[in-house]
Amino acid sequence: MKSENTAFIYTDDFLDYSFHEEHPFNQKRVLLTKELLEISKGLTKDQIVAPVQLDEEILYSIHNADYIQAVKKASKKHPISDGSYGLGTHDTPSFLGMFEASLVSVNGSVEAAEQVMTGKVSHALSLGGGLHHGFPNRASGFCIFNDIAIAINHLRKHYDVKVLYIDTDAHHGDGVQHCFYQDAHVCTVSFHETGRYLYPGTGKTSERGIKDGFGYSFNFPLDAFTEDDSFLEVFHTSIQEITAYFQPDIIVSQHGVDAHYLDPLTHLHSTLHLFEEIPKVIHQLAHQYCDGKWVALGGGGYDIWRVVPRAWSQLWQVMNTNETFKGRIPQHWLEKWQPYSPVPLPDTWHDSLQDYREIPRRKEIEENNRRMYQQVLKFIDNKQGKISD
Repeated sequence: MKSENTAFIYTDDFLDYSFHEEHPFNQKRVLLTKELLEISKGLTKDQIVAPVQLDEEILYSIHNADYIQAVKKASKKHPISDGSYGLGTHDTPSFLGMFEASLVSVNGSVEAAEQVMTGKVSHALSLGGGLHHGFPNRASGFCIFNDIAIAINHLRKHYDVKVLYIDTDAHHGDGVQHCFYQDAHVCTVSFHETGRYLYPGTGKTSERGIKDGFGYSFNFPLDAFTEDDSFLEVFHTSIQEITAYFQPDIIVSQHGVDAHYLDPLTHLHSTLHLFEEIPKVIHQLAHQYCDGKWVALGGGGYDIWRVVPRAWSQLWQVMNTNETFKGRIPQHWLEKWQPYSPVPLPDTWHDSLQDYREIPRRKEIEENNRRMYQQVLKFIDNKQGKISD
């Protein structure tokens, strides 16, 4: 079932993006995913593409020069703790080589875009990217350079395409939204836990873009403890309508998997089922509207042992075959990584749900989410293809 039309962007250098051993953002999850896919025979060597090393000039397409220089300085002078430019904070501490490691994540995302736009493949995945909180003049939320915004800007500059950006991380995709908030050629759509309880506190339904970009920013803040069915109702209905309205040439998606009920940093309550269904919908939309053009990136996900490798493997499997893995996790992968894991590794592709707790407010949460997304979609006038007053 292997497709010749998908690219898995990978380099061991992705693992160098590492703040410290106790930090929740751990790119070992990318290696865990790659090896799980290889052992499961879902990924072959000919599908793995190493990113081209780019000149740092590409960073200036999104980031301010003084900020880039600050990252360079912090990369060599370690540690810094003054918090200037968002660096040296508790969330985004400095580390030696952080400039080079951050540039590698940019390389991967731009490579994915190039693979698709030059016709080498229809779909490309770079799990080393997806750092959606980076701003032009500061680091934020574990994110130093905004590889997503740089890749989208690259698509706009070199290929003049309309880009639909879909973000399903539990945290609002604030940095990407900010970069294209005035741009009518980039439609940003974020499905995230409400900012009432979770960083970064943005992503309200009223954030819809400004100037030429008005009507091209959509936010769906989900109630805390939202489960699969409600999340998927919001997602499926909304993204279908938005894609029909915007008519994109390419889809760029960010696949944070921190909406899972085991994730230690969020309050959403999904299972692995969510991360099988989301890519299926995007896959269908990419072929319906974009001749298959789809760039997918990583993102959040902080249970790196039990959740991320399975969820991201299912993402790739959908991109590659439009199917999902079923049954048991290969024993060889479990035997290799269990000695390093602080928790028992799951031995099936789907959650056992033994520790899944019932949510007593389920009906209330579902009703709140339904009212929310219906309110957001009121702004789309399907007949005229405009945002209504």
